[in-house]
Amino acid sequence: MRWQKAKTFWDTGENKDYWRGYIRGLRRRYHGEKFGTDEEHEQWMNMIDDKDREELGRGYRDGYNKQ
Repeated sequence: MRWQKAKTFWDTGENKDYWRGYIRGLRRRYHGEKFGTDEEHEQWMNMIDDKDREELGRGYRDGYNKQ
């Protein structure tokens, strides 16, 4: 799934946190260190362990790990 498709899902209003994280993860994967700092990347990767931000973290990891 690419950025535009993920953006469409985000725009539908369902599970916005997941898709927000997914898009950010895709951007980090594509741009590498030019997009965000290493510290921000670690924070996003660890959000999956935070009950209040779990969906953001899950989306980020899925987007970042997308081949």
